[in-house]
Amino acid sequence: MRRREFITLLGGAAAWPLVARAQQVGKLPTIGYLGVTTPAVSAQRHAAFVQRLRELGWIDGRNIAIEYRWAEGSNERTAEFVAEFVRRRVDVIVTGGGPAVAAAKQATAIIPIVFQVMTDPVGAGLVDSLARPGGNVTGLSNQSAESAGKRLELLREIVPDLRQLGIIANATNPDTASEGRQTEAAARALGFEVTAPEIRRAEDVIPAFAMFKGRTQALYVAADPLVNTNRARIHTLAMAARLPAIYNAREFIEAGGLMSYGSNAVELFRRSADFVDKILRGANPRRHSGRAADQV
Repeated sequence: MRRREFITLLGGAAAWPLVARAQQVGKLPTIGYLGVTTPAVSAQRHAAFVQRLRELGWIDGRNIAIEYRWAEGSNERTAEFVAEFVRRRVDVIVTGGGPAVAAAKQATAIIPIVFQVMTDPVGAGLVDSLARPGGNVTGLSNQSAESAGKRLELLREIVPDLRQLGIIANATNPDTASEGRQTEAAARALGFEVTAPEIRRAEDVIPAFAMFKGRTQALYVAADPLVNTNRARIHTLAMAARLPAIYNAREFIEAGGLMSYGSNAVELFRRSADFVDKILRGANPRRHSGRAADQV
C-alpha cells in the first residue's frame, strides 16, 4: 500500500474581542501558554508561534514573559493550569482545543483567551461567531468536521471495498465529539458499519483497538490533545492491526501514519501570534477573518 498525504487549509480566524488590560509599570506583559499536549508533540507548532512573536518584536525575557505549562492531554491538569494563570493575572492565555478553551473561559471573563486551533468553536458555544466572537475568547478554526466526507472519500480510494469503519474520537472533547458524530453520520450515509468506542483517557486506546478487531477495515482518527499526545501508540496499534488510517494533521504522517487531510496546524499556530500581538498592543478591531497558506 502506497502511503499518501492529503493536506489543505480549511481555517478561518475570528476577531479580537477586547483591548488588552493596561500593563503595570515595570512589569513585562505576560503570556500564559498552556500547551495541551507535550513539548515534544507540539515542538513544530510551538516553534512557529514563538518565531512569529519574535518577528513581531516580542522576545521572551526581554519585553514579554511567557509562562509555559503542558497538560499532556489531561483535562484535570488543564483546569489546574488555567486556575494558576488566572491567579497570576497573566495578560493573555494562549491555548488550543475545546476542553482547554472551555476551562479558560469558565475561569475568567476578563483575561483575553486566544485559541490556536479548534474545530468548531461556535458549535462548542465558546464564541458567538467566527466573524464576531464576543466575550474574551478569539482564535483560529480549522473547521475539521466539515472535511469528514472528504476524508472518507480518500479512505475509499485506498480501501475500495470499505464497508466497516472505526472512528477514534475523544468523547470528553465537545469539539472532537462533534467531528466524530458528523463522521459517523457521513459514514452511515455511505452504507458503512461504524464502530466508535468511547475514548476518554489514554488507557482507553488499547481497549478501543480490541473492539476494532474483526469489525473494522479502516480508521478515521479525529485529532485532539488526548489523541495527539498518544499518536505514536495509535499509529503502532493501527500498523499491528493492519488498519489503514486517515488523520487531520500532518504530524501523524511524520510519525509514520498513512495519510492526512486537514489544516496546516503549524501555520495556524504561527498566525495565533498575530492575535497575541494585537491584544498586547491594545488593539480592538471589530472584525477580522483570513486563511493561512496551504501546507505542502
